[in-house]
Amino acid sequence: MNITRVTQPARLRLVVAAVIVAIAGLVIPLSPIASARTAEAGRAGDGSKPSIVLVHGAWADSGSWDGVTQRLQAHGYTVYALPNPLRGLDFDPAYLADFLHTISGPIVLVGHSYGGAVITNAATGDPQVKALVYVDAFAPAQGQTLAQLLAAYPGSCAVPANLNVVPFPGAPIGVGDAYIKQSVFPSCMANDLPAKEADALAVTQRPIATIALGQPSGVPAWQTIPSWAVVGTADHAIPPALQLAMSNAAHAHITTINASHLSMISHPSTVADVILQAVRATS
Repeated sequence: MNITRVTQPARLRLVVAAVIVAIAGLVIPLSPIASARTAEAGRAGDGSKPSIVLVHGAWADSGSWDGVTQRLQAHGYTVYALPNPLRGLDFDPAYLADFLHTISGPIVLVGHSYGGAVITNAATGDPQVKALVYVDAFAPAQGQTLAQLLAAYPGSCAVPANLNVVPFPGAPIGVGDAYIKQSVFPSCMANDLPAKEADALAVTQRPIATIALGQPSGVPAWQTIPSWAVVGTADHAIPPALQLAMSNAAHAHITTINASHLSMISHPSTVADVILQAVRATS
């Protein structure tokens, strides 16, 4: 009987060949990977529960929703806290709309502050969006600007004297990024939060392009999509009377709460409960 002995170099060549074959099996073009992930995401959203998309406003960020997100996830919902570019109504709603088109199944869309104006425009004509929830938010009618709304209901702390405006690359002439001054932020935005937390939020705030205040809003999604609103009666940024006027114009289901402009941070349970009301009413 002839026995073929595999020498050490031959064994090494076999091992190397096997490794090359294994690696080759892992080298898959990017597009099939993306397609597989998209299909997986689609399957994840095909259940009876809608996805919930949270959109922050000016001088906040996606982390502002952490307390709300945890509560919604505890009820088994898929949640997305979208980073809002804060570039203005000519850009941000389109950015959000493109993101919504990647989600399969029904959506409940939530906006805080300026994020309310963004969802008002992004969801228009989108059959996937089943409910809108406004949290201390703008809900403008067609043609209205945020500057006009604030002028009609004076009392906002977000006035030029309380802002630091800085340049940014590619900005149109006369446009800058506006921050709330750190010394003003706690009393303006976070007057019901502990001082240390308010000070930290002042540092991590994201600015909004000043052009956003003067851009007219388009056809509002709330004309055809059921709406809910959380109105903070201690809000110093968007006067509660303005919030109530916009919410009534949108025929929203209104919940008032003794809270600052950042009610999703100071009262996450109440905000989550209102979102869940919208989910259940439209599911």
